[in-house]
Amino acid sequence: MSKTALVTGATSGIGKATAQILAKNNYKIILCGRRDDRLLEIKNELSAFTEVHTLSFDVRDKKAVFESINSLPEAFSTIDVLVNNAGNAHGLDPIQNGNLDDWDAMIDINVKGLLYVSKAVIPQMIERKSGHIINIGSIAGKEVYPNGNVYCASKHAVDALNQALRMDLNPFGIRVGAIHPGAVETEFSEVRFKGDVDKAANVYKGFEPLHPEDIADIIHFVVSRPYHINIADLMVLPTAQASATILKRD
Repeated sequence: MSKTALVTGATSGIGKATAQILAKNNYKIILCGRRDDRLLEIKNELSAFTEVHTLSFDVRDKKAVFESINSLPEAFSTIDVLVNNAGNAHGLDPIQNGNLDDWDAMIDINVKGLLYVSKAVIPQMIERKSGHIINIGSIAGKEVYPNGNVYCASKHAVDALNQALRMDLNPFGIRVGAIHPGAVETEFSEVRFKGDVDKAANVYKGFEPLHPEDIADIIHFVVSRPYHINIADLMVLPTAQASATILKRD
């Protein structure tokens, strides 16, 4: 019997690539995102490989999260793998110049959104005493860098929640782990710089960053290990990156 994976932030980047690789490896997929047109486009693509269901909601919206996940049809109601991928960075300013709306967005999406989705999915994993939660963190959750302040704080929270979830869910045999990427070329920087495409492109100039497919491949590896193995915490960097601030550029 094929397993079911729910992926948040599935309309682009790591989330989309994860849905693609899991679909091609016999997982039924629940695509979660805010952009209906992209959800439909990806559903059509992946339906050639597996059964796909879409849920359109913003992880910041507590009511929508629970209503959406509770609305799943029976064929998708048993969630074996939850990939908490939805997350964003907004702005890159020193703390004294920070935009309060940016702060709210990062805390609401990166921290509260992860909590809402997890809270909605965990009860049925506890009931079955089986399940796997993958939290997508960041190198920013391991070290702080200049002007990263609130984004780094939100990803440090993901790191802490990953550890706490693993402890609290241990009695129920639920696997919990996090993957913390360094520089990955996605829409991340474009969002951070408010749609400034040139500024976003400069982030990845002069070196080969990670690609969404690289992280998706690792996620597939992690979830496909025998059940007695839990890869609890994994940081992944491009070869050119030594730390959050040290990059070998051409």
